[in-house]
Amino acid sequence: MPMRHEAFLAQVREQGRYATVQEAERVARVVLALLGAHLVGTVRAELAARLPEAYALILLNPLQAAEPLSPERFVRATAAWIEGATEKTALWDISAVLSTVATAAGDALTHEVLLQLPPGYDLLFGRPQSP
Repeated sequence: MPMRHEAFLAQVREQGRYATVQEAERVARVVLALLGAHLVGTVRAELAARLPEAYALILLNPLQAAEPLSPERFVRATAAWIEGATEKTALWDISAVLSTVATAAGDALTHEVLLQLPPGYDLLFGRPQSP
């Protein structure tokens, strides 16, 4: 069952301590578009099925990444796509969105998502893995 749109945005807004729903919406769209470019196959489809429809479509129809971005480059790319963002604020934005995505996905699917990403994304999802 997908997370409801209002619940998803409320959680992103709370996690990121955003002043408005529009701000939460803006960062969610950017982060999910970049994340979608790094996921493939059934894992991307299963994750999309757990998200509200508007965000599922963003995740399923991303620009394709030429190569997987390291977590550091993911942060820089996010900062470049969010007007006025710095790497520090982008890291905050990513954490707010991806921790909400992890909640919607559950532990097992989040683990599958992390297997498709370069090492270090576990911290961006707020799910540090043991070495």
